[in-house]
Amino acid sequence: MNDFSDLRGKVAAITGGSGVIGMTLVKGLCSAGVTVIILDLNPERGAATAAEMAARHDCGIAASIAADVTDRESLLRARDQIREKFGSLDILINCAGGNKATATTAKEFIAGNEKDLKGTFFELDIDGFDGVFDLNFKGTVLPTMILAEDMVRKGGGVILNISSMNAYRPLTKIPAYSAAKAAINNFTQWLAVHFAPAGVRVNAIAPGFLLTNQNRFLLTDEKTGEMTPRGRKIISATPMGRYAEPEELVGTMLFLLSGTSSFVTGVVIPVDGGFSAYSGV
Repeated sequence: MNDFSDLRGKVAAITGGSGVIGMTLVKGLCSAGVTVIILDLNPERGAATAAEMAARHDCGIAASIAADVTDRESLLRARDQIREKFGSLDILINCAGGNKATATTAKEFIAGNEKDLKGTFFELDIDGFDGVFDLNFKGTVLPTMILAEDMVRKGGGVILNISSMNAYRPLTKIPAYSAAKAAINNFTQWLAVHFAPAGVRVNAIAPGFLLTNQNRFLLTDEKTGEMTPRGRKIISATPMGRYAEPEELVGTMLFLLSGTSSFVTGVVIPVDGGFSAYSGV
């Protein structure tokens, strides 16, 4: 079977389903006939995404539930609503994430004997650092802890985490985001081993570089719209010579969720235009 038809009728929850990547994954799930529950901190935004999906003639059922991926009680309420309206989940996609400017250094490097440490690691806001870790790592662990319990109890299901190229090769300026995504990779492998006897597979996708609301301020000039020097560096280190389109993640997602990958667990698949393979020479 290689047409993903086994996904039709499955029930999936996706955190961050109204973001740039999340909304694209929701569209891909709906088009495959999956019933999709969008979990979003902003109820209005989640409802708007669900309504947009419902208007598509090729989509399965889409619904939204308000949930904060860093708050246990919020996730418990969401789980109760899912159970009441849809039964148990077959799929969980942990897509909520992002960076914060307060956890980003202004400078890429500290020169030797530099007296002015403004804009370096030493001026990072620790609350911003915590916020990035909470959103990305805790925001993957906690939804899994709450929402995957029914999968384990019924002996089947698939979890997909959204990692990043930063997990493999940390970019300058964003230490919190890079470290949090590296933690997601490790957690994906750990959980895949822990859940394997229960029939629940756990994998991840590591997207290459897309323009999102979280990184646009680093990669494009707000006034001109042109790429920043940092943006040009990324493109020059990507053999395919461009940013990824969100739609280019959908095929890998459907593969990892479907029975086509029934013996695949504990892997993180880069979808990066060759970035992770390129040494620079």
